[in-house]
Amino acid sequence: MTSALDPQLRATTLAPILSQMAFARDQRLQNLFARAFSASLHSFAAVLGNDIAINAYREGKLPLPDGAIIVALHYRHVPSEENNKVFGQAQSFVPGPPTNIQFMVKDSKKYAATGGWAFAQFDNGKPLTDKAMLKSCFECHQAAKDRDFVFARYAP
Repeated sequence: MTSALDPQLRATTLAPILSQMAFARDQRLQNLFARAFSASLHSFAAVLGNDIAINAYREGKLPLPDGAIIVALHYRHVPSEENNKVFGQAQSFVPGPPTNIQFMVKDSKKYAATGGWAFAQFDNGKPLTDKAMLKSCFECHQAAKDRDFVFARYAP
């Protein structure tokens, strides 16, 4: 079993993913497949997928095939003073500072013990290495087992 902390995972899986996704500069908007909001965490998320994930969602294929990559870009939400002036009350929020980036990489054989997924998180550009926190990723995603452990829902 390979854990999400495995150095081989970081070297052979995450490094190529980061260069492949290059979301900050090269990711096309068409790969945005969901948006999320968490009131309790005061955050917004933009959820991106590679072509394998996007095509599977468009075709209604679950579980997602091996090679699917999902990236969630999380931001704190902050009030929009400009919008609230127009509305006459505090009701509009916009993305604020980024909080973290989370990855899910599908390989049903390599990561069979975690539903076929490797999980990774980056805070301030640095990989999360806390074993307990990374273990909690799969535990939390159990709630979405019927959607192949993915919380986000495709929103074309």
